[in-house]
Amino acid sequence: MCFTNKLPVSMESMLVLLFLTISFSSAADNISTNNSLSGDETIISKGEIFEFGFFKAGNSSNYFIGIWYKKYSSNPPTVVWIANRETPVSDRFSSELKFIDGNLVLLNESKLPIWSTKVTSTTSLNSAVAVILDNGNLVVRNGLNSVEHIWQSFDHPAHTWLPGAKFAYNKRTNKSQLLTSWKSRDDPGVGLFSSEVHPFRIMVVSKCNRSQQYWDPGSWDPLMDNDFYKYNYQTNENESYFTYYAYDPSTVCRFIMDVDGQFQLQTWSESTKQWNIIWAQPETQCKVYALCGAFSTCRETGLSLCNCLTGFQPRSESNWNQSDFSGGCVRKTNLICGRNMEKLDFVMVQVTSPPPSSSVSIGSAGECRNACLKDCSCNAYSFVGRNCSVWNGELLNLSEDKTNGKTMYVKVSSEDLPSHKKNSRVATMVIVVASVGGLLLVLGLVVLTIYMKKRRLAGKTTMEGSLVAFVYKDLQTATKNFSDKLGGGGFGSVFKGVLRDTSIVAVKKTRKCQPRR
Repeated sequence: MCFTNKLPVSMESMLVLLFLTISFSSAADNISTNNSLSGDETIISKGEIFEFGFFKAGNSSNYFIGIWYKKYSSNPPTVVWIANRETPVSDRFSSELKFIDGNLVLLNESKLPIWSTKVTSTTSLNSAVAVILDNGNLVVRNGLNSVEHIWQSFDHPAHTWLPGAKFAYNKRTNKSQLLTSWKSRDDPGVGLFSSEVHPFRIMVVSKCNRSQQYWDPGSWDPLMDNDFYKYNYQTNENESYFTYYAYDPSTVCRFIMDVDGQFQLQTWSESTKQWNIIWAQPETQCKVYALCGAFSTCRETGLSLCNCLTGFQPRSESNWNQSDFSGGCVRKTNLICGRNMEKLDFVMVQVTSPPPSSSVSIGSAGECRNACLKDCSCNAYSFVGRNCSVWNGELLNLSEDKTNGKTMYVKVSSEDLPSHKKNSRVATMVIVVASVGGLLLVLGLVVLTIYMKKRRLAGKTTMEGSLVAFVYKDLQTATKNFSDKLGGGGFGSVFKGVLRDTSIVAVKKTRKCQPRR
């Protein structure tokens, strides 16, 4: 692990750097049985390092009660603990945090209890007090002068592990404390990713959905030897736990489980007013289990970390736009199994490590492809070295690598492929052009017919007195080349003829009459 190259954390990539609506109104560091906390009221630790009260995250309309840094001011402020992660309130002014029967209880706008310290002890009903300390720990004591903690927030971490706090595994209950990510950058509810102390080994592991382990360091040693922080591991019959402290008290640090599933160690830079990541595991976000959900690829470079496969679209556009990719992607067009296989096709994707698959005894790539086409449960296949692999169910953890990645083919509707849409556009254009061409051809024939008819009639001229003049060729046709002679005279011969309208006429041909050249 390298501590020298510090990476600045942008506001968009930080889970805890959120827009908070907070007003600072009270300088007290405690809540007693004689008072309560509501609206814009807050309590502040004696050294003015931490503040406790109601806050609103991002674009959410809900309010939560929690702890954030006051001294190390950032915009937005950095939240380190939340009480009511799963039970927000809509109106902080009508909600109230107060002591009831020795317990600190949060009442919502309907005056219903939605969170409590749930202490079962002999705490005096009149002397209980809650104090926010300079280490970020909210403690409940039996009186201001007491040093014993009846309850403390350090035992119930949210997504942040602060210096001095235990990160423990309870051997009596077989339960580990969890650092759990937020649901999204605007929702501090319990998210998918968590880190916990291993029950039998000196290590911390990260899991998705509390079950699927995706990070195992093998040992905690890489974090033990450094010039900045001192780490300690203790185990006894009751528990095993880690603690850590900064060698320099002026160094501000914290561990968090980020919204994207990375377990991060961060330090505060007073000069830049931001947190720096000095260590993170997994090293790359794409190694976080199911970070992009199903049927989506993860890519470290580019405009978006996660991208739906061709032929797929986000399951939730709103979540996707807020960089919450956990819902993954769904098909644009559902596949109809068992028929219309000509409407199915495959899209190629290259990934670093394909998810677990099943092997099929088939000898060629074509047979492997057809086997996946015919199998309704098959979503993808690959054929490498005469080995056919098929994938059934959802495809997860597809880390894109177009240079050195392994090729797999994902089944999609051919209607959703760019080539199909291009061919459809070409076919449409052909049909349109053919239709227009046919129409123009018909119009052309009509115009040609009219033109030819006019041309035939061009030789006919209506003369004054209703006489009609004919050209020689018309008379030659009418008389069948002057073959039916009726008689003759001094100026020429007379022939029988039939016009186009079946009229019978007598045509006199003079001796000087010759066809026009």
